[in-house]
Amino acid sequence: MKLRSISKALIESSRHYPVISLTGPRQSGKTTLVKSLFPNHEYVLLENPVDREFALSDPKGFLNRYSKGVIIDEAQRVPDLFSYIQGIVDQRQKPGQFILTGSQNFLLLEAIGQSLAGRVSIHHLMPFTLSELQDDPEHHFFNRNDLKLLESSKKDDLYEILFSGLYPRIHDQHLEPREWIGNYIQTYLERDVRSVINIGDLESYRRFFSLCAGRCGQILDQASLANDGAVSHTTVGRWLSILEASFQIITLRPYFKNFNKRIIKRPKLYFTDTGLLCYLLGIRSPEEIVTHPLKGALFENFIVADLFKTINHHQLSSKLYYWRESNKLEIDILIEDGLNIDAYEIKASETFDGRYVEQVDKFRSISQDIRLRNCGVFYAGDESFQYKNHRIISWRHV
Repeated sequence: MKLRSISKALIESSRHYPVISLTGPRQSGKTTLVKSLFPNHEYVLLENPVDREFALSDPKGFLNRYSKGVIIDEAQRVPDLFSYIQGIVDQRQKPGQFILTGSQNFLLLEAIGQSLAGRVSIHHLMPFTLSELQDDPEHHFFNRNDLKLLESSKKDDLYEILFSGLYPRIHDQHLEPREWIGNYIQTYLERDVRSVINIGDLESYRRFFSLCAGRCGQILDQASLANDGAVSHTTVGRWLSILEASFQIITLRPYFKNFNKRIIKRPKLYFTDTGLLCYLLGIRSPEEIVTHPLKGALFENFIVADLFKTINHHQLSSKLYYWRESNKLEIDILIEDGLNIDAYEIKASETFDGRYVEQVDKFRSISQDIRLRNCGVFYAGDESFQYKNHRIISWRHV
């Protein structure tokens, strides 16, 4: 099993909180991880009809079976358990008693909020980051301040990674990506979507999912999605919330500051995994990405998603934004770290061009009221280096 960078945070939380919650998309490796981190805990899966019926009919008896600590997988399937867990943890005052996992963040967190507030440490596990895939989870972009340290002996192919995505099972078992992702989407629709919305025609939701893929890296236009998907504006809002809460998409919020009054205020849309994105776009091989019209958006999605996952897995306080004026001046990614801001453009070219920093320089010239720390470009080349006062970061070093 590959090392996961969230492990330290989970272990530390288990020393202070009686309940640990780990959510994330289906097949992100939650069960494998918690079983390895907490080998002395018993394990129960509430998708098993027998265990679920026992938990529903006799919650006290069910929980009393696991007095030494238990991992309850898909815990949101029996939300009434949470009230009884509250009573147990308040009585025993013992850290790390219950490890709750689930692929339906919206249901699990709703149940937690009603019964376990203040007693639970909440964590999110995503598919691999690039550094986790390379078995070096601590050597990530946010830990790499010296460009001289940005070296990688790995020679992974960028387009293979974009195409395959970073779901653990694909890499651990060397599975064919399109077949696995096709089955994944079907499982997601049948189990996760149907459990939270009353929808008879899952094909409409699946079509909407694909429409979102065609808009990756774009500013979100709900009216356009409603029109193309032949659904109401209200339905679009609800379905986007489900995609985000189930960790399928990321919405990148715009950055607001008073140095400019005319800025775009809608979020941009990205996917948590580029393999899933490629599947929905109908891309059939890594070679097709090279000449695909959305190659730039795919690469931008990869960079944004990797930064997003790294922040989540390492429990960092950094926040991600984009910035765009109504006159089209745009910065692809702003990283807020306390009072500091880093500004980066994202370019899918494997060859660096000095013109790539022009937008960042314009942003620097009008952003006097913020503390701008690092500026630069993420690009698809292999080397990272300093160009004038800009950091040029290879995709290999995110």
